[in-house]
Amino acid sequence: MNLPKKVTIIEVGPRDGLQNEKHFVPTEVKTNFIKKLKAAGIKEMELTSFVSPKWVPQMRDASEVVEACLDSDRNIVLTPNQKGIERAMAASCEAIALFIGVSDTFNRKNINQSTRDSVEEWKTMIAALKAQGHFVRACISTAFYCPFEGKIAETATIHLCEELANAGVDELSVADTIGMAAPTESYSLFSKLHERLSGVLLTAHFHDTRKLALANIYAALQAGIHRFDTSAGGLGGCPFAPGATGNVATEDVVFMLERMNIKTDVNLDQFIEAIDVIAPSLSRPIESGYYRLAKNKERTK
Repeated sequence: MNLPKKVTIIEVGPRDGLQNEKHFVPTEVKTNFIKKLKAAGIKEMELTSFVSPKWVPQMRDASEVVEACLDSDRNIVLTPNQKGIERAMAASCEAIALFIGVSDTFNRKNINQSTRDSVEEWKTMIAALKAQGHFVRACISTAFYCPFEGKIAETATIHLCEELANAGVDELSVADTIGMAAPTESYSLFSKLHERLSGVLLTAHFHDTRKLALANIYAALQAGIHRFDTSAGGLGGCPFAPGATGNVATEDVVFMLERMNIKTDVNLDQFIEAIDVIAPSLSRPIESGYYRLAKNKERTK
């Protein structure tokens, strides 16, 4: 088996996980959640998003969250446009995430702009960010399937990734936004990206809508990928992707990897404590397998 000895977990719960939560989670709960995640061993994390509160009310406290949680780790913030970048700069953020959908329809519904127009706009912004020494992460949505256009051509995803890599991004987070990809599709796409884009960090981002995320991660591991976006408790969804459920649960991924003798440097006991912080503020229960078993074990002691 072609498996790495170590995998990097990029925790996306505080941003991607909470953005679709129905009830506003108090800022102090978010910051405590983030600090507990860091204490559990998370070194790369999406903290929040500098988006319009009109469209994503959950992120209206982005500046406060950043102020409380910035440290020497890689703290990523999502910025959908120039205004978002300016807010991130004002908050002293160093790691910036940009968003673009391979699907033109998805991109228009999300940021009211075609994919091609977004690419051209981002190229200018990427150049400016890199000139200022920032880490730039490009989040590639609908890399496999789109809720509006159906199956996305693999060549379209590869071309977009290559174009953004050539524009200077440091990382490509390639997402199965609606959880439709099969492991064979995961292996095929990530094998090609791994072969062609050796100069950029490649991260796989799977949603668990159809319970295929762990299988897709295993396939991506075989393709040479050793970075994965995951979300504490399986939190998440996408406000612009009808029916999409949460991201794959970090604790389930870490458990699987460590059972395979792949290091993650994440302490699962402390990680469960982090989920305990956020769970009471959520509109739905945590349903990840590892978390449920951990809580059942506590109750039977």
